[in-house]
Amino acid sequence: MEIQGLTVAYGGLVALRDVSITVGEGQFVTVVGPNGAGKSTLFKTISGSVPARGGDIRFFGESLLTMPVARRAHLGIAHVPEGRQVFKSLTVRENLEMGAYTEAGRKNWEASLKRIHMLFPILEERALQLAGTLSGGEQQMVAIGRGLASAPRLLMLDEPSMGLAPAITDLIFERISQIHREDGVTILLVEQRVAEALELSDHGYVLETGSVVMDGSYRTLMQDDRVRRAYLGIGEE
Repeated sequence: MEIQGLTVAYGGLVALRDVSITVGEGQFVTVVGPNGAGKSTLFKTISGSVPARGGDIRFFGESLLTMPVARRAHLGIAHVPEGRQVFKSLTVRENLEMGAYTEAGRKNWEASLKRIHMLFPILEERALQLAGTLSGGEQQMVAIGRGLASAPRLLMLDEPSMGLAPAITDLIFERISQIHREDGVTILLVEQRVAEALELSDHGYVLETGSVVMDGSYRTLMQDDRVRRAYLGIGEE
């Protein structure tokens, strides 16, 4: 995916300004930054719930901004939103089935469900339980499983650790890494646990006040004093 000069505005406020990000096929790319930096807006623009004012987003050479929003999921883009947003009145299994509405999702449903249960065995145990009665960590597993049910080529995860206990967050990160490593799914992650997220990544971008201010490998970013001070609480040595 190539994001080129993307600009997004709400009313008179510019949420993203001339943002350019490259996500290679099979890569794991992380976007970090403070609250209000525009990270969730970036994802919403890719998936189509927020319109772009300028620039372009190309997925395998096709411009997403010139096609119907509903078509984007069928191209293989899955968006796991901030705050999980499971269908609370539906069962776990029904939530997963909702993710399988894409062409690839319907074709690969049985294999995808088996894989989801392998990654998150609790979802098979709780298949008939209402999603709204699950713990926060279990709901996050449902949200990720729902994304995987679409058989995506690109899985976008927005703050998957939000509101979760450290042990559950570690498990979620392990599974995300496993999905990337074993299934070859391209990952685009937005996350506030900066060190852990960047360590998983092939490449990271730092977004501040709607603009990309820095990008590079895990080592490059973690050695930068600005990143160390702002996101890791480590002062200059």
